Amino acid sequence: MTDSTFAAVGVWSYGVAFAGYGVFAIRVALGLRRGARARLLLFALVATTLWAALSLPLALMPMPGTALVAGGGDALRYGGWFAFLWHLLSRDAVGHPMARRSGMVVTVVAVLLIASVLFGEGSAAVRLTALQSPRLGILLHLGLAVFGLTLVEQLLRRVEPHLRWAIKPLALALAGTFGLDLLYFSDALLFGQFDADIWAARGFANVILIPFLAVATVRNTGWTIDLHLSRGAVFHSSALLVSGAFLLLVAGAGYFVRYLGGSWGRALQIELMFAAALVVALVATSGRFRARLKVFISKHFFSYRYDYREEWLRFTRTLSDDSAMQNIQERTITALADLVESPGGALWLKDESRGYVPAARWNMPPVDDAQRCDDELAAFLARTGWIISIPELRVNPAQYAGLSLPGWCESLTSPWLIVPLMTGGDLLGFVVLAAPRTIIDVDWEVRDLLKTASRQAASYVGQVMAAEALLEARKFEAFNRMSAFVVHDLKNLVAQLSLMLKNAQRHHNNPAFQSDMLETVQHVVARMNALMLQLRSGEQPVENPRPVNIGAIVNAVCAAKADPRVPIEIVPSPPAMAIGHEQRLEQVIAHLVQNAIDASPAGSPVRVAVELADRFVAIVIADTGAGMTREFIRDRLFKPFATTKPSGMGIGVYESMQYVSTVGGQIQVDSAPGTGTRVRVLLRAHEDPFHRAGDEQAARVPAT
Repeated sequence: MTDSTFAAVGVWSYGVAFAGYGVFAIRVALGLRRGARARLLLFALVATTLWAALSLPLALMPMPGTALVAGGGDALRYGGWFAFLWHLLSRDAVGHPMARRSGMVVTVVAVLLIASVLFGEGSAAVRLTALQSPRLGILLHLGLAVFGLTLVEQLLRRVEPHLRWAIKPLALALAGTFGLDLLYFSDALLFGQFDADIWAARGFANVILIPFLAVATVRNTGWTIDLHLSRGAVFHSSALLVSGAFLLLVAGAGYFVRYLGGSWGRALQIELMFAAALVVALVATSGRFRARLKVFISKHFFSYRYDYREEWLRFTRTLSDDSAMQNIQERTITALADLVESPGGALWLKDESRGYVPAARWNMPPVDDAQRCDDELAAFLARTGWIISIPELRVNPAQYAGLSLPGWCESLTSPWLIVPLMTGGDLLGFVVLAAPRTIIDVDWEVRDLLKTASRQAASYVGQVMAAEALLEARKFEAFNRMSAFVVHDLKNLVAQLSLMLKNAQRHHNNPAFQSDMLETVQHVVARMNALMLQLRSGEQPVENPRPVNIGAIVNAVCAAKADPRVPIEIVPSPPAMAIGHEQRLEQVIAHLVQNAIDASPAGSPVRVAVELADRFVAIVIADTGAGMTREFIRDRLFKPFATTKPSGMGIGVYESMQYVSTVGGQIQVDSAPGTGTRVRVLLRAHEDPFHRAGDEQAARVPAT
């Protein structure tokens, strides 16, 4: 390695180490607890930061002075980690107190540290690459590295089994530190000089160990507080570390290929590096690799497999993402599958008539087989609510009470888990998940997570299904209500045709009757076509309201309703134009006139008048019939299906009131038992300057 290369690599290596350990030490200091253990950990991190900083001058200017300073930083680093490890061993942190021989051991270690500085790298020649290191200094450093490894071994040996997972990352990090130094000084002892490449790599190597120290700090809450290391950070750091290690390995192989390849060496090296880059890109985009790395990290770095906060946030986000192209059924499959790294699945939902039918699938071939509610699988899931592991069921059927899977399950691609969707005590459906990208042990943690998530998904899907059912019920309700109105109108039209047929037997040879009959038939056909159009388009009329001649409508209705038994008196009135629909207003007036005729005794006339009231046109229909009580008018008259007629449907007044309200009018009723009834239909006059066509806002209605 040339001088310039050595300086560049050394500065980068120890500069990154200085920055990394400095930031980590600050973060630990911000969450520091009271106690010697926490302070010693912070001291060790600060000592490592100083060691990296003091090694930078040696990389820039290799000379005895800078080597001596770097050696002092190295001794300080060793002392910090030795003190921290010795405290862990001599206290109850690991469950087995170590015998107190602290005085003698500390004295020996202090002497070794001081001697390593005096007889180490700084006592020889100027250049590190040709540094003739005295054997005594090398042996002292080797002794310190071996002592450090011994402390790590004792820590792992003495720790209680239930505490080992918390200490393991720290032990791995320090074993890596002392092991690398053991290699470095052993090589120097063997060849009689320090290896510049190994020395330059020590900084980068110590940076790689920071994630291990961070995990250990998170697991041991007695050292710091409020220090969180997310699984995402560990995952991405580990992925970057694996990729970097692979590329370094390939670079080493490329060096030897170029060195031994002769004239083809450089070309072969380029091809090897290109192939390695393709492999890294392929692995980085591989779902199987990511899944295996996540499982490895969960098993070896964390006490629990899942980061429940992140998993729950992702699950809820997937389930409620209305902007996605998937519907709620497909999102349910995806959300559950992502929890266990499954690449696909299928969903069955309950149908009242057919049982459990396939509702959606994701990355799985279509399945058309339904599952009856009383079939073995559905009954087992509804009774137990268990998550069924299909591989486990095939190996040990007795664990699932001898459950046998239906034939369609065997036709699926790599079926793995059957997850029930329970709402309360009912089985809403179930999801069949495909085998994961990597081997996952279906333990209690996986089952608990899936059981909780499936209940949340079932609740969400159930609410969506209930909302859809409610919307459908409302559509049927509106259709049924509209059908009732149409049936009521058809009843009136049938009554007209029946009356015409009854009179046809006596007047079929009368030309005037024939002309009137044709006119009536045309009117009935037009009304029936209008009713069919209303049935198709909805409850409201298709056309916008427009000015209509109220006097002409009243005259036409009274002429059509002429009855010899009950005469109709039309009071002369001035011309009046109101806003509405001619056919609908004709229907309303005809219904009210017919009610007055039905309520009146023989010979008692019905009086019909058109009046002007402020900005309204009032159609007044009065009879001298039996009348109605105030309670009936208030509580029942304008309610659907409430009637006093033996053959009535109770729809006409309700329908009339609904229509008149939509055009900004009102129906007023004044009646008393034995005195008859007076009905006023108030419609907005055409002369109203504030009127706008189609405006349905109710205006101020004058009192009776």
